[in-house]
Amino acid sequence: MSADAATEIVRQAIILALTVSAPLLLVSLAVGVLVSLVQAVTQIQEQTLTFIPKILAVGVVFLLMLPWILNRLIGYLAGSLGSLGSFVSR
Repeated sequence: MSADAATEIVRQAIILALTVSAPLLLVSLAVGVLVSLVQAVTQIQEQTLTFIPKILAVGVVFLLMLPWILNRLIGYLAGSLGSLGSFVSR
């Protein structure tokens, strides 16, 4: 396996990890900002108040996105295993 091929595999893995995790992180960010705004308006300064809405929102988005996430991961795995023969030097 050449250094270029190894670099390409790592690059694809990083892009896949970012793509798969982006919806969950964005929902967590949006819910956190929304709860923080509500806390600022109502002057409730409870630190643990943000956890329950974030957990629920991320859980719902994870369940909704699970087929897409699995499809992306299985596609990457199939592509990696399919090109495995070309990486073995003889």
